[in-house]
Amino acid sequence: MEQLGYIKSEINLDAIFSALADPTRRAILSQLAGGQACVNEIAAPFEMSQPAVSRHLKVLERAGLIERYVDEQRRPARLKAQTMTIAVDWLTEFKQFWGASFDQLDDMLVQMKQVKGKEADYE
Repeated sequence: MEQLGYIKSEINLDAIFSALADPTRRAILSQLAGGQACVNEIAAPFEMSQPAVSRHLKVLERAGLIERYVDEQRRPARLKAQTMTIAVDWLTEFKQFWGASFDQLDDMLVQMKQVKGKEADYE
């Protein structure tokens, strides 16, 4: 029996969501969406040291969200967007549930308006 949300993959879904849970790491991913960058370029908009940024990059790299490579004396990082599709696919499993829940809420609001309209007619 397969668990709901179980994804057979080398990529750890928990590591992806854990990495995405931190606002600094999300900001780094947004920055890397514009292109590759090295640690001092990534650190520039943040009020933190380069070693602190490097620790965030290691978390993102272990989660498979970025990759780093050696380019002479630099180690630029670049986004690995295909890994994020695993998280998106997992969340998409709940799209039908969300749609049904919103439809039920819409129906309830329509019913409440109809009842309120009938009460106003009797006043």
